Formats: sequence, structure tokens, C-alpha cells
Amino acid sequence: MKKGFRFILNHIPRPILIKLSYLAKPILAVGLRGDKYTDPIDGKSFSSFLPYGYVHQRSNVLSPSTLSLERHRLLWLYLDRKTDFFIKPRKMLHFAPEQAFYKKFKNLKHLDYTTTDLNSPLADVKADICELPFKDNSYDVIFCNHVLEHIPNDDVAMEELYRVLKPGGFAILQIPQDLEREITFEDDSITDPKKRAEIFGQYDHVRIYGQDYFTKLEAKGFEVEQICLGNELTSAEIDRYRINSKEILPVCRKPI
Repeated sequence: MKKGFRFILNHIPRPILIKLSYLAKPILAVGLRGDKYTDPIDGKSFSSFLPYGYVHQRSNVLSPSTLSLERHRLLWLYLDRKTDFFIKPRKMLHFAPEQAFYKKFKNLKHLDYTTTDLNSPLADVKADICELPFKDNSYDVIFCNHVLEHIPNDDVAMEELYRVLKPGGFAILQIPQDLEREITFEDDSITDPKKRAEIFGQYDHVRIYGQDYFTKLEAKGFEVEQICLGNELTSAEIDRYRINSKEILPVCRKPI
């Protein structure tokens, strides 16, 4: 199964994968019925989750029902337990909307919810993150998760995110991060997809972020809070929800 998933991820374009996944989810959910692991996004439980990874497959991480990964479930738990996101009216911009969240957020009547991306079939607005068609100070909330590692000029992208966020608003800007690495690594000369996958972890990534990611955001004007929710979860919750207990959520606020 692991080899099959790896082949699909590396050879089928993401927009097509998104469309195909709608057909696959009901079949996967039935085949993995059980009560050992739970997806907090929809509350459904399974005997096991699915493997996932472009190069190195991680076992038991992809939820059969929402197709959420560790990072999605971590973010959901943070929003649910630590914020008023699910009750307070806000204007929200969501980059490259994750399928795990899309319908949930779309159905929240208190959210004025807009999605954007260059290629996603779930995007309301087709836009380049480095040249956004939105006015300054437009959004109370921005989600831009696992996007910046794809963007050659992430400095400009961060500046655009800061520009369109309202003063007092917050943005969650998750990235794949190597916390043992102090300095972000990138090399524009690496263009071969296979080589990129070997070095950066995925064929369409252009860097590996290190600990300096937070200071890069602060340099753009954000006030960055590093949330390690894993420190507040029990070992049973970490296992049941299949969470990476060491992942840090960058919660970025624009000063008033």
C-alpha cells in the first residue's frame, strides 16, 4: 500500500488528486472501520489511518474520512480548544484550501470565507501569493499552510500576507520545518524533481525551513507566537489523534 500511495502522490497532479479523493474517501472509510484512532475534525474513528509521504512514507497518518494529516488535526484542536474561531464572526482568507477543512469552513455561517490559489479547484479566486488582488488590511484571519515552501520568493509572499491582514488579525502559517536546523536551506540550482524530493522532501518544494522561520516572519512585521499544543495533550490523545507532538504552530498577529 505504501508504494502505491507514494506513486500516486508523485505522478498525479494535485488538482486531479483532489477531485479523485472525493470518490475514494467513502470506500476508504468503510474499509478501515474501527475505534482505535479518531479524526477530531469529524469525530469519526477507524482501526487505522493510511500511510502518506512523497519520499519517506509515514505510517498511520492520513485520515480516511477527511484526508487530514497530523498538521491538520493539530490545527483543528488548537482552533477548537484555544480560540473563538468557531463562534466569532470574521472575514477569512484561506490559501490552497485543504480538503480536510474546506466544507467545514464553508458551512460556518459566521465566517465571510474566501479561498485562493493558482491551481486548486477549490479556489474562489485564482491568484499568485506574491501579487494578491486584495486591498490592504482586508482580512481578520488568514490560513496559509504548507504553501510558502513552494514559493521561490517567500519574502514577497510573506509581505503580501502581512499587507492584506487587518491590524489585530491573525494568520496561521504552517510549514514543514526541521527544528534541528538553525538556518533555512535553499538552493535554486536544484531543479530536478527527483533531486528536490530527496533534499527538500517533496518534488515541488524549494527549501527546508529551520528555526529562523519565526524570525523571518517577525522581520516582516508579524508578532509570532510559537504554539506547541503537544505539550498540553495527553499521551493518549497524541496517539488517538495521530498528532506530531513536537510540531510548532506559528500564530502570527499584525499589531494594531
